[in-house]
Amino acid sequence: MHSGNLVFILHTHLPWVFNHGKAPHGEAWLFEAVAECYIPLLNVFNELNAEGINPGVTLDISPILCEQLEHPDFKNRFRNYCDSMAAAAVKDRKNFKSWGYSEHHIWLTKYWEDWYKSRLDDFEKKYGHSVIKGLKELQDNGAIEIMTCGATHGYMPLLGYDRSINLQIKVAIENYKKHFGREPKGIWLPECAYRPAYEWHSMIPVAPFNQKQLRAGIEQFLALHGIEYFVTDQDLIERINPVGKYIDDNKDKFVHTDNPDINNFQPDFTPTPLNIFNISSGNPDYGTAAVFTRHRDIAMQVWSGEVGYPGEPDYLDFHKKHLDSMLRYWRVTDNKADMMYKTLYHPDWTEDKTELQANHFIHHIENTLNWNKNKYGSPATLCAPFDTELFGHWWFEGPEFLKKVIKGLYHSPYVNTVSASNQLYNINPREIVTMPEGSWGENNNHDVWMNENNKWTWEAIYNSELRLHKIFEKIDIPKGMLKRVMLQAVRELMLMHSSDWQFLIHTIAAKDYAEQRFYFHTNDFNRLCDIIDILLEGKDLTNEQLSFIDKTEKLNPVFPELELGWWQDPFK
Repeated sequence: MHSGNLVFILHTHLPWVFNHGKAPHGEAWLFEAVAECYIPLLNVFNELNAEGINPGVTLDISPILCEQLEHPDFKNRFRNYCDSMAAAAVKDRKNFKSWGYSEHHIWLTKYWEDWYKSRLDDFEKKYGHSVIKGLKELQDNGAIEIMTCGATHGYMPLLGYDRSINLQIKVAIENYKKHFGREPKGIWLPECAYRPAYEWHSMIPVAPFNQKQLRAGIEQFLALHGIEYFVTDQDLIERINPVGKYIDDNKDKFVHTDNPDINNFQPDFTPTPLNIFNISSGNPDYGTAAVFTRHRDIAMQVWSGEVGYPGEPDYLDFHKKHLDSMLRYWRVTDNKADMMYKTLYHPDWTEDKTELQANHFIHHIENTLNWNKNKYGSPATLCAPFDTELFGHWWFEGPEFLKKVIKGLYHSPYVNTVSASNQLYNINPREIVTMPEGSWGENNNHDVWMNENNKWTWEAIYNSELRLHKIFEKIDIPKGMLKRVMLQAVRELMLMHSSDWQFLIHTIAAKDYAEQRFYFHTNDFNRLCDIIDILLEGKDLTNEQLSFIDKTEKLNPVFPELELGWWQDPFK
């Protein structure tokens, strides 16, 4: 009766906000995510585990987020955040009583006070002040799988040098080993952005990147670093073309589609999101990586706030907040209604809603895979990737929904939830295909991250990559202060690479903050390069320059494991 498996993938990432602002933009993003998403999800996974149910969820967590969650100051700052939110609820309660608010409105202040105290208690007592350790323990016990991600979430297809792509992946792997004690098997390509090998040139006229040059496909970098799989969007997989297939289980023998030595050879080629394919830029000898594909219709059933589950009228409204405390006291009511018409939230009204929606979702998954089994005759893979922040932050009831879905599928005769690596092992795909360039963003191309409003960031990135490259050409083995400054310059370049800045500029969600952050990292990078030039001339640094180096290292102390040798072209 088994029709296939569901691969839940949660993409867990925030840009480097530590030491860069409090609220509404900055560290508040991080603390909200931990309180509302990461800790509730850890609780769900551990509760399922305690019931003998393997969650089977695959998460990626970006290295730059790991660095923030494991920063020495994080636990105290998170404690202060939870304490301040609980205190804000107490203040609201005093005010609401004096203003004559309803008994239920006043009761909600107590609900939030207890809720934040409970999240802090979970953080300190259940997880020993470390979300990362909580995740690591679950992975070590086989309950979940953790992937990696581009180190600072750099948008790989548009980076100027292969060195930059290699750096994003190499740092990601080394950082993963530091935090999780093993090597990752999979990676979330930032924004699911992929580019095959071809004669690439930049979209803006910055030399030498505006000149055509053969660039390696992203899958070739992954193969070089031992990464087995990544994730893409359905639009890209619908435009793949067959290259051939492996004809043995060990994938040693490859047959091309037009091989004249094999009569009437036809690959078993069905370009649907329910299949796993090996991606190649044409010649599998240069490396391949398997790809899991987001199923669009299934994903939108959960993702959409308009037609999906989060739009349920009784769920907590994400947008309306009490101005003094920034606490949320209202339910969705009507997702088209003006904020003034929102009515009060009742937590006890949501239990049956998540139960009904979980059952509906389970049947939707079962029907999809059963239909595929009846049509093609073999079990398939349904991949459902989401931003982790959907479950708990944007959709407060999301973790409970996820728990009910996993629990329900545990008893399904048709579908199970499994990790990406387990499913890859089960399917062992032999088909090799080429896939077009694109992302999971608007129009499935680069439009969100390269457009008239943010293309200036790419001009700065290309000029910075070129400047760093020229510095490396002058130096064999840097030591002492020169090495120290060069390492920090590489860190600042990587922080510039973050695709979050272009996204926030494009969506205008936090445009000023993103522009400011990008400018600061660009300015600090160039000041560090100026200091490198001074050191190469054999001159002494001023106290002001030394102070600047110290300040920058303390402000952005990311990836202490970084080595200058990781800035290299892996194909030369």
